[in-house]
Formats: sequence, structure tokens, C-alpha cells
Amino acid sequence: MSGKERLHSATAPPNSYPAWSPRFWHGMRAGCWWRLLIKNRFRVSPRKLHIALGVSVFTPFNDLLAIAQALFFERQIQRTEVTRPPVFILGHWRSGTTLLHELMVTDPQFASPSTYQCFAPSHFLLSEALMVRFGGFLLPKKRPMDDMEAGWRLPQEDEFALMNLGVPSPYLRIAFPKTQAQALEYLSMNGLSEAELASWRSKFTWFIRALTYHYGGKRLVIKSPPHTGRITELSRLYPDAKFIHLTRDPRKLFSSTLRLWKSLEQVQALHESPSDEEMKDYVTECLTRMYRDFDAAREDVGSRNVVDLRYEDLVANPMTSMSRLYEELELGDFGQIAPQLEKRLSNHDRYRPNEHRIDEQLEREILKRWPDYAARYGYEELQSSR
Repeated sequence: MSGKERLHSATAPPNSYPAWSPRFWHGMRAGCWWRLLIKNRFRVSPRKLHIALGVSVFTPFNDLLAIAQALFFERQIQRTEVTRPPVFILGHWRSGTTLLHELMVTDPQFASPSTYQCFAPSHFLLSEALMVRFGGFLLPKKRPMDDMEAGWRLPQEDEFALMNLGVPSPYLRIAFPKTQAQALEYLSMNGLSEAELASWRSKFTWFIRALTYHYGGKRLVIKSPPHTGRITELSRLYPDAKFIHLTRDPRKLFSSTLRLWKSLEQVQALHESPSDEEMKDYVTECLTRMYRDFDAAREDVGSRNVVDLRYEDLVANPMTSMSRLYEELELGDFGQIAPQLEKRLSNHDRYRPNEHRIDEQLEREILKRWPDYAARYGYEELQSSR
């Protein structure tokens, strides 16, 4: 992490992303990839044609490796039982979920899906060791949207794995921001047919079993912002699961999320990006969908299984925040992992999160678009700015 404070607007260019670096779509099987192209009528921008051609050449190898993995490992995966319910990290994009994810897996009792496992979910049991050892040069040193490190071994969002397994994830929109169906119903699981729900459950639980098998039964820490609106579904699948919900100043959350999508689209998309106003509407709608039933759902899960954590508190006092999580969620003896965590945080005081230029007009607009979030999660002082 950089020791220098970075100041960004939502339109600032992303960090460098080499042309040879893989895109999300390289991890798909051929059928998923061609369905994506067909649904968007092959609207690939000429300057992104090399990406589409590269993915088209690569995906058949994913098919072959997936078949091989199934032959060698599918029986073991199906026999694997998840005896230790996962810990789910929830919260809107850019609310600190990645930072918390990386801190949690400092504890050796936990395991988490890695970037490579989420990139190639259909064959990681066969191919991960080789790619991690020899393919590290393919990734940039930092993520496009901020100064956080990138790498095949680092914890990653399982939503990318679901997408590459064929789930109609909202993340598919990144490939074709102007034409791809947004699949926002998957941010709340409302409005899905029984067949669609069954398909989502099947692929999600398969990936969880595959990870559990790979990590020898360790308890998993799973992080994906889309899971925020799925808390009811997740608690049904894993009744004793724990949930950590992060929140952040909505002004910074909104601006940082705009930068996130713009950065990802610049390096991952296959055609042009939407307008700024369209992007603002999209960010607004996503939070609305994710949080529409969240408070009622968390009551059903039970207060002893759900804890709120402010991003500002996590960054300012990570050890205190982590200690509270362990105590309130009964995750084990925090004292046992405190030394490792302190080592992991040794450079934390040099970390400066992105700062975003927010003019008064945009600030008023953000608070108008998200009228309840600030008051609901401890940012009441912002209401006077409206």
C-alpha cells in the first residue's frame, strides 16, 4: 500500500493494466462466453477486439481442464460436508470489505477463495499451483481502482466464481455496460423463479464445497458485496453462519463506487461505457436493491450472528475492531492471532485510502439519492448537509 495519499475524482484514470493481463472473461467456459457474446450481439469495440479474440481462443482450454477436474475430483467434492458454517463479509462496494477480508484470513483457522480460484472455478483444483507459480507476472501489481495489491493468492470475491460458472451475475454488465442485462434481481434474490434460485444455490454450494475440500475443512470467510441483499438466502443455506456488515460515509462510498465501475470498465469492458448520469443511476439502484429488505432480514438471522462495523473505525483502529468482531461473533480467542495480525498491520499507519473530490452539488445529490443510509448506519451528522 502506498504511503502517499491519493486524491481522485470519479473520472480519474485507473492504474495501469497491461494488455497481456487476463480479463475476468478468460476464466469462463466456452458456453458461458459465447452466450455472453450472443446476448450482446457481438457489439465488441474495434479497440477491444484483441480481448474478445483472446478469450475466444482461451475458453476451450477451460472446458478441457473442467472435464479433467470433474473426472479426478467431482466425487470428492460431492462428498464434502461443510461442517463449519462460513463467515460472510457484507457491505456495499468500497466500504472496506477487501481490507477486512485480508485481515480475517490472517487467522489460520480461516480460509478464503483466492483470486485464481474465483477466476477459474471450474478447474482450480488442477491448475492453480502451476498458474500461481509461473503466472504471477500476468497480473498488475495493483488493482485498477486503488492502491491495494493484486495477486493470484489474495482473497477474492466469490461472485466472480459464480459468474464464470454460469450464474447470471450483475458483474456480467462490466463486459457490455451499455447492452448487457443488469441482473439486479440477483442483488436481492427477489423476483427469481424457483428454477433460477435452484440454479444459483446449486452453483454457489458447489463452489463452497470445492473450497472446503481444497482447504481440508477449514472455516471459510466469504466476501462479496452482492451477498448483502442475499442474507436471508445465505442463512437458509448455512443456518449458523456469521455476518459482518461494513458501512461507510455515503459521500465517499458513492464517489468511490463510481470510480470502481469506471476503472473496471476501462480495463475489462468490450465496448463503450455509459454516461456519467447513467452510472449514477446504476449506483443508486444497486444500493436500493441491496438494502431494501436488509434490516428486516438481519432481524430474522438474529443479532448474535450479525455485527455492523464502520469502515472509518476499521481503518482508524483495526486491532480494536477485529477484537470486537471476535468477541461479538464468538470467532475464537483473539489473543491467539493478535501477533500475526499486528505483523500484517505493521505498515498500516502508512496506508492512506483514496480521497475523492466532492463538490457541494454532488454531495447534496448523493444524500438525496441515498436518503436513509446515512441516518441508519451512524452518519447522522451528514443530514444537516442535505
